[in-house]
Amino acid sequence: MKILINGKFIIPDKYGKFAVKENLVMTFNDKIQSITSIENVDLSAFDEVIDAAGKYVSPGFINIHIHGCAGFDTMDAEFNSLTSMQKFLPSTGVTTFLPTTMTMPFELVIKALRVIREGMKSKVGARILGANVEGPYISKKFKGAQDEKFIKIANFEDIAEFVDVVRIITLAPEELKDYNFVKDCHNNNIIVSIGHTAADYDTAIDAINNHGVRHITHLFNAQTGLHHRKPGVVGAALDSDAVVELICDNVHVHPVVQRLVWKVKPSEEIVLITDSLRACGLSDGTYTLGGQEVNVKGELATLADGTLAGSVAKMNHVVRNFMLNAKIGIAEAVELVTKSPAVELKAYDHLGSLEVGKAADFLLLDGDCEIHSTFIRGKLCYHHS
Repeated sequence: MKILINGKFIIPDKYGKFAVKENLVMTFNDKIQSITSIENVDLSAFDEVIDAAGKYVSPGFINIHIHGCAGFDTMDAEFNSLTSMQKFLPSTGVTTFLPTTMTMPFELVIKALRVIREGMKSKVGARILGANVEGPYISKKFKGAQDEKFIKIANFEDIAEFVDVVRIITLAPEELKDYNFVKDCHNNNIIVSIGHTAADYDTAIDAINNHGVRHITHLFNAQTGLHHRKPGVVGAALDSDAVVELICDNVHVHPVVQRLVWKVKPSEEIVLITDSLRACGLSDGTYTLGGQEVNVKGELATLADGTLAGSVAKMNHVVRNFMLNAKIGIAEAVELVTKSPAVELKAYDHLGSLEVGKAADFLLLDGDCEIHSTFIRGKLCYHHS
């Protein structure tokens, strides 16, 4: 048994909201065994004593929308690529993620899903909880960095083989023939998300309120925006209980707009994401995303025509950005990459918070959200020396 001491623990309070608490210790193996006052334990009784040295102790981050990092991409459809992503992500605080596919030849999407299914069994690095399928059932008008020639009409038979893998799927509701596809997804516990869409407010709010499509892919990006006479998808997202993704790299969404979302939406309806491509963790240069060339300079990743093409953001920096932009504490920001996604994915019974019986997936980080150490299943898998 191991014990962690001298940490500032980010844990749920009696109302379930995250708060920072000190003078505690945490005992664990692959799961958390106890969180208690240090006066109640004998340190000599433990196999290993880990000193947090005053750093924050946070649940591991969950990234529900990530295409790639460290030179690798989900659509490589190669087990080695997924494994390489799994090994890199703990350095950014991510202990669980959903590899995210792109609108490409569908046979390649199928291959990627098969590889993800195998990756879900892996215990190397960050956990793979399933797949996020972004497209191909989207709008050509708001395709963003997705390849238009591979966009198609939604057909559940396309993904029926992978109901054990697909956790989230993005579509444009205005492109649906009817809502049977959505019903089939919901019957198989697949979250349906509105994204890459030209839908107006009425279409979007109907999908949310009447058809249970209560997730919005990267709010503000690749969708109809908020106008005072045409509230669009953004208006529907803010005027409902839909869960919204936010890319907080300060490129995709202005810091002020991030703060406004925080003022409008409750914490359980906000999930921070990276939407990162293979260039994440690498230097400026030319890379690929969805088979298209992407130029990266600083925090900006664009196609040749200037279209934004995902981000190069690391999750810990996304958390820091939102914390500063929304003017909130670290515990409130951490909740948006731990509890919020875990609850939506129906995984909060075993992931997403530091509580007895849950997985010992946790981080040691400083007040600037720089990662010192990452533990997954109770084992150290990243340490910043």
